[in-house]
Amino acid sequence: MRHSTIAIDVQLDDKSHPKSIVWKASDSSVKEAQQAKAMMLAFWDESKRSALHIDLWTREMMVDEMAEFYYQMLATMADTFSRATGQKELVGLMKKSAQDFYSSYGELRKAELRNPGKS
Repeated sequence: MRHSTIAIDVQLDDKSHPKSIVWKASDSSVKEAQQAKAMMLAFWDESKRSALHIDLWTREMMVDEMAEFYYQMLATMADTFSRATGQKELVGLMKKSAQDFYSSYGELRKAELRNPGKS
């Protein structure tokens, strides 16, 4: 049986906010630890029938980067759901929702840039 390990190291500032996020996977072709500005990790708790999750981001994570990160995560979840279930209709809905989210963010961002201070 193979064994694989993913190590995540989070440095916190004096207010317990993530200052840096570094991760490394034993099965990765990249041998050195990788920096990240944000991370999402989820586990399914079968007995409670609920998701347990850790969502962290550093102060360096810009809002535009967060929107891109969420868009990519939503699209990735749709792909994973597709592989796990084969539910094409629901996958299409999830992908459309991801695209709508990202398009709406882009429109809101353009409006903010045209009218600074009017949020």
